[in-house]
Amino acid sequence: MTVDLIFKIAAIGIIVAVLNQVLIRAGREEMGMMTTLAGIIVVLMILIPQISGLFETVKELFNL
Repeated sequence: MTVDLIFKIAAIGIIVAVLNQVLIRAGREEMGMMTTLAGIIVVLMILIPQISGLFETVKELFNL
């Protein structure tokens, strides 16, 4: 895992937060919630392969 990954996740969080606030102020609360959920899904799609790699490394380390 690199600092680049942390910056990607932070950038997604900032973009989602800004979009959410703009949509809420425009009276589109439901769209804001959907944007937030989409942001969470994108971050999870980025993190799942990293977590899988971590578990594989632990399995190899402990000969599991």
